[in-house]
Amino acid sequence: MGGYGWGDVQEQELIDTVHAALDNGVNMFDTADTYGLGQSEITLAKALGSKRKDVIIADKFGVRVGGGKTVYDNSPEYIDMALDASLKRLGTDYIDLYQVHYRDGVTPLPVVIEKLEQLKQAGKIRYYGLSNIHQEDYEEIRPFTGKIVSVQDEYSLACRKNENDLNTLRDEFSISPFTWGSLGQGILTGKYDKSVAFGSDDRRSRDIYVNFHGEKLLKNLEIVDVMRGIAEAHDKPVSAVAIRFILDWLKGSVVLVGAKRPSQILGNIQGVDWKLTEDEIKKLDEISKD
Repeated sequence: MGGYGWGDVQEQELIDTVHAALDNGVNMFDTADTYGLGQSEITLAKALGSKRKDVIIADKFGVRVGGGKTVYDNSPEYIDMALDASLKRLGTDYIDLYQVHYRDGVTPLPVVIEKLEQLKQAGKIRYYGLSNIHQEDYEEIRPFTGKIVSVQDEYSLACRKNENDLNTLRDEFSISPFTWGSLGQGILTGKYDKSVAFGSDDRRSRDIYVNFHGEKLLKNLEIVDVMRGIAEAHDKPVSAVAIRFILDWLKGSVVLVGAKRPSQILGNIQGVDWKLTEDEIKKLDEISKD
């Protein structure tokens, strides 16, 4: 919803997509102040309108972009500034879940938590969480068990490198895992083959988006072949199998998926209210192991 980097994106279509989500029971929307340099928040606010009170808004802070460079900033002063700007763009006086997008490597976590607790007491946020946290961070976050409610990291059938961290953070620290990149930036929807190519206005044209390049692309297409057979057996779209695997395999998880048109929402929501069989889970586990 930031409006750039994913090919052609139309604001009205994004608004229609949010409406389709609301009409079909989706009640949480995840964004960040850096998505489209605030445009994602603006468009989300426009789409939600009076429905804002009926949903959970998860937002993120800590990435400053400007002057051709990206800087991570978790300082209390910046948190105040970032939150006020996000509240204004979202047209609300509170954010349900406020998350550290990336640690800045400078501000001690106790300082960050103290500021977030102050904002919680002030009623400007309801809960707070972290993103992109791994084993080397465990001891630093341990004293705040019970305070940090969520952690976001990349996870999908195309990227399982963070699986152990997400399981540990859930089991040892009572932190709910949120998965981004849940459809592998789209490769797990089943609509691409080895001839896939993107225009310069789509970030996936860059080699850093490994899911669409070289050997990784070929491996992903093998995973999709297995997914397609399972999808047909359940009369579901391929994307629904990607979502269902996370829900069944990564217990207690919240699956974040991007969409830019209503039809994608209608496909994604078919990932709920059913289960993969043990045999299907075993096949998906084996084909997708890192």
